[in-house]
Amino acid sequence: MERRNVEEKIFKGLMRVSTLLILFSLLLILLTMAVKGLPFLSLAMITQTPQGGYYLGKGGGILNAILGSLYLAGGATFLAILFSLPVALYVNLYARPDSRSVSLCRFILDVLCGVPSIVYGAFGFTIMVFFGLRASLLGGILAIALLILPMMIRSMDEVIRLVPRELLESSYALGATRLETAVKIVVRQSLPGILTAVLIALGRGIGDAAAVIFTTGFTDAIPTSLLRPAATLPLAIFFQLSVPIREVQGRAYASALILTILVLVISLAARLLSKKLTRHVVK
Repeated sequence: MERRNVEEKIFKGLMRVSTLLILFSLLLILLTMAVKGLPFLSLAMITQTPQGGYYLGKGGGILNAILGSLYLAGGATFLAILFSLPVALYVNLYARPDSRSVSLCRFILDVLCGVPSIVYGAFGFTIMVFFGLRASLLGGILAIALLILPMMIRSMDEVIRLVPRELLESSYALGATRLETAVKIVVRQSLPGILTAVLIALGRGIGDAAAVIFTTGFTDAIPTSLLRPAATLPLAIFFQLSVPIREVQGRAYASALILTILVLVISLAARLLSKKLTRHVVK
């Protein structure tokens, strides 16, 4: 009995230390960006595009990168939803749960979730070269969509698996088809988790740099077409940090702060929507 109490105290202490380390790391990152970036953050930086010599310390802002990141992540997330939700529904409602194909599908998706984003970028670049396409917003959307697709499918899959089987059996007993059950029962019951998965994927798409460095390109203009290059916040931060000018590097930390705020807003929105929609879920 004494040994169990000692083990419990040790592991409880380790959990507390791990939690404190994570919180300390997060606060240190936020504090570093705030201290180094806030003095260089201005309204012009958010509302203007880069002017001549911006990366040499002159006027302008990063509006092109902010809008480019939103266009890129939004388009990729929308494209991923079109494929991920049908796959998750098929695996849970149409395929046999104990079949080898379902297990293999989940295993492949787990492997794809662990593939580095630079690999998706290189794969997208190879496809673009094969078809003779240039770096563009469309190329970045496709690369990011491939990156977040496995994660979104697995997240939706796990959420749908939590729907009580009694609801499905009741729906079938009342004469509903599988499609009606999927749309009116499963999707409605899983909606909080599905929205959370979508918003988390959106945040991942905004913050990724490796997958778009080969496929999206970079430009100081706001993209007006899917076939034109687009700037993103991660690449803007990288290019600004590469310049050995104090003011430009300070703008890089300000850009990182803006990116962090965007991801934070998305995360908070996911939690609030999930909490609000959970009230309508049968437990």
